[in-house]
Amino acid sequence: MSTKVLKVRDLEVTIDTPSGVLTAIDSASFDLYEGEILGLVGESGSGKTLTGRAILRLLPSRRMAIRRGTIWVNGENITQFNRSQMRGVRGRTIAMIFQNPSSHLDPVMTVGKQIAESIRFHEGVSSKESLSRAAELLRQVDIPDPNVRLNSFSHEFSGGMRQRAMIAMALACQPKILIADEPTTALDVTVQAQILRLLLELRKRRGLSIILVTHDLGVVAQTCDTIAVMYAGRLVERASKQDLLLGSLHPYTKGLIASQPGKAKPREQLPSIPGQPPSLSSFPSGCRFHPRCKYSEEACKKEVPVLELVGHNHQTACRRWHDLVQQKVLGVA
Repeated sequence: MSTKVLKVRDLEVTIDTPSGVLTAIDSASFDLYEGEILGLVGESGSGKTLTGRAILRLLPSRRMAIRRGTIWVNGENITQFNRSQMRGVRGRTIAMIFQNPSSHLDPVMTVGKQIAESIRFHEGVSSKESLSRAAELLRQVDIPDPNVRLNSFSHEFSGGMRQRAMIAMALACQPKILIADEPTTALDVTVQAQILRLLLELRKRRGLSIILVTHDLGVVAQTCDTIAVMYAGRLVERASKQDLLLGSLHPYTKGLIASQPGKAKPREQLPSIPGQPPSLSSFPSGCRFHPRCKYSEEACKKEVPVLELVGHNHQTACRRWHDLVQQKVLGVA
């Protein structure tokens, strides 16, 4: 078995509000192995991006905090690290590609200097050497004329090139774990395919372990080895890509798969999950999906389902999964 490079256990992220403390991420637990691509999937607001940022301890607000749980990286509990220690982790051990490159690239600094800055900070090399390595990184992510593009500003790059520059920046100090937050959002289909192909090549070339945050199951099907599904701040299912896409064991996952373009028959309306995800301030009791689930029972409104192992490396948080398999509602494509 591959080496486990990341272990998240019972992660709880809270936010202080005028009306009290709200739980945004509730008891999230999962593993990431060397060379694995884990897809973190769910609707907008499900907690995918926040989970990725929590791993790096880069929560977007001072009112947010990791209230409980542990994050182990290569056997070390980084939730106990101080700020100085975390600066050594970010970029060197774990790096993140953020969703909107335009808002994370400095518009008044050349792309080359931004990449070189990270190398100089972590490795203390000269400006000349760091710029040389920045040019090599741009070449590795397939940006044409990398020595020329070193001196370009982000506004001179296309959307796809900005995303490639972000990937180059993330890889500057050879991290072992890459968190990619919606890396293909707002890109056209051709460029999306190029970016996904690049991530797969980098995984093969560098042995990277990748957490791919996305709402697009089509992207997941092309790239991931394992899929973890989130809903309203909780993990509801985790399995290998094949097991999950061909035999999901949670009604929410089943609904996500059924609502993908291409699933509907000709001239039929595409199925959708009724209702809307709950807001952070109004999570329902029991199973958080029960108000939208046509298979829910009275007990589903009261009992909080636990993510349990129900098959070979397959976990689900549905108290009715066995009954629904017997009825051939779940467990079949």
